[in-house]
Amino acid sequence: MPESVPSAPLSPPPVPPPRHPAHALDRAFLGMERRRPDVRWDAGGVAYLSGPPPSLADLRAYVGFRLPHLPLQTSRVEGGPGRPWWRPDADFSVGRHVHEVVADGPGGWDAALHTALNTPFAPGAYWGVWLLHGHASDQYAVCYRFRHVCQDGAAAAMTFRTMLGEGEPSARPVPAKGRRAELPRRVGMAVALAARFASRPLVARGPRRAAPFVPTGEKRLWRGRVPAGDLRRIGAAHGGSAHDVHLAALAGTLAAWSARSGVPLPRVTALVPVDARRPDEDQTWGNRCFALPLELPVRTAPKGTAASPLWRLDRVIARTRKLRGETWRQAIQDLVRFMPDRPTEWYMRRVISPRVTDVMATSMPLAEKGSLGETRVTGTALLPLLVPGHLFGVGLSFFDTWAEVSFVADRALPHGESLPELWTRAVAELAETRTGQDGAARGPGR
Repeated sequence: MPESVPSAPLSPPPVPPPRHPAHALDRAFLGMERRRPDVRWDAGGVAYLSGPPPSLADLRAYVGFRLPHLPLQTSRVEGGPGRPWWRPDADFSVGRHVHEVVADGPGGWDAALHTALNTPFAPGAYWGVWLLHGHASDQYAVCYRFRHVCQDGAAAAMTFRTMLGEGEPSARPVPAKGRRAELPRRVGMAVALAARFASRPLVARGPRRAAPFVPTGEKRLWRGRVPAGDLRRIGAAHGGSAHDVHLAALAGTLAAWSARSGVPLPRVTALVPVDARRPDEDQTWGNRCFALPLELPVRTAPKGTAASPLWRLDRVIARTRKLRGETWRQAIQDLVRFMPDRPTEWYMRRVISPRVTDVMATSMPLAEKGSLGETRVTGTALLPLLVPGHLFGVGLSFFDTWAEVSFVADRALPHGESLPELWTRAVAELAETRTGQDGAARGPGR
């Protein structure tokens, strides 16, 4: 009798890679990318460091070492328009995402930064990192850009803390965990909020305003900074926040820029992102930021009075007061979590239209300090989304003891290079007006 041949062990069925459903906001940005393939739907940031720059090989090794803490960065969206999913990218390569730009001596910084801001992503890449150096022996920068379908600004701040920060927790405000008994009230609030926000795009401001310049498609970055404590003190003295002071200064900036450039601005509406993550969410798959239109007090003032700095600040605080409350934040969180795809995409397409909004204005706490190896982060700049037809995007990043403002605009924007100076001057005017009021309140001899 022949010996029996042992059968080969059965191999286990292949385990499908983990997947995460794309959020309605991700699908909204995917839809906008399909409708406008000529538009660059990307955002990001720049970190400025002091010390000798690493080699490109060392930076790629460093990024690769950090990526296991950021699984979203090694994933891609798959599936049809109806039900896309985030899956691990089987073809992911660090080399396709991390690049180098060498400046041609001290005078080559602008050209190097221009390359980092405007170079298209590699085919199939959702993000990219550019190492900028060569303009100085002890200074360099790291530019990070991402397609907005990949993540929002709050998730990008988490990426910064993981890559360059030193473990500080996020400072973003989040609502407390709700109770089941509050559910009917929360549903009613979310529905009311949806109706209120939807009404703004429905009553858009007539025909699209002609752009004051011919766009070139090339982005430029201009920066400024003030002590973060100044913004916080001014805001706290009026019952507001540092972000309120930023928006009031932005209104003053736009008024001064309009007078300098000759571009009339009868009305300006900023598009303000609001982080809608739950308390247990920090790094998420895709977007969780809602966008709200906020009219800035650029020109309008009570009859017979001038639009003074503190009047602008009071108007901004009055318009953002509800957003700072837990009820509205919870309602925005519920709205982002449960609003269906089509209304979400419709709203996002309408609210970013230049018929509804004029500038993108965001602010983000980044970290208290940061480093890459032995080199230290000395400054930061946000790269907000630049929407076609908008004047510019402005970002305010809080890093170390500084509040750093960055303006991203098309190269053809008239007097764009003056925007940071005008903004810092507007902040100084708010501080001086506040000091003058305090002195008057104390009176002589007090």
